[in-house]
Amino acid sequence: MKLVVGLGNIGKEYENTYHNAGFITIDKVAEEIGVRFNNRSCDADWGDINYKGEKVIFAKPRTYMNLSGKSVNSFMKKYDIDISDVIVIVDDIDQEVGGVRIRKTGSAGTHNGLKSIIAETGSKDFLRVRVGIGKQREHQDLKDFVLSRIKMTDEQKSGFERAKLAVIDIIGGESIDAVMTKYNGNVTKNGKH
Repeated sequence: MKLVVGLGNIGKEYENTYHNAGFITIDKVAEEIGVRFNNRSCDADWGDINYKGEKVIFAKPRTYMNLSGKSVNSFMKKYDIDISDVIVIVDDIDQEVGGVRIRKTGSAGTHNGLKSIIAETGSKDFLRVRVGIGKQREHQDLKDFVLSRIKMTDEQKSGFERAKLAVIDIIGGESIDAVMTKYNGNVTKNGKH
């Protein structure tokens, strides 16, 4: 069993903000493969599907970003999911707009959602699909930037599309190394990477 978690903040005021790149991406994956978020438990809205012979849970924590780990840990305990079967989709200010970076492990950096997951699960060895949102403007507060509305440029759309396809390949059983080779990197002006 796999657990795919899109990170974000619930509520209308946070819709289509940069910090909700995880929610946006997981919604695109769910739409593509027919998952509905019609359950609410483990501090999340979630749905599941049998995909290519394996059960996959898709979750959007309702804890707000900084406590995302509580929801992830609840799913892991309730459904006996190993940390190596957790896939987290998250915004990344260290990637250019539209860039995608898939990583098997690593530190949380400045990301409070990742910090919470590491703290709650006691491990940093979970897969991350990081969606590039670019850096804040000079003199702009990081919090103000990540909570601002996304400018849906062609590059940003391409990033969401590639992140969606990467998640689908991962849950479909493609090797992580192959998926990393295929999708990791920045996007050019014509939408290619």
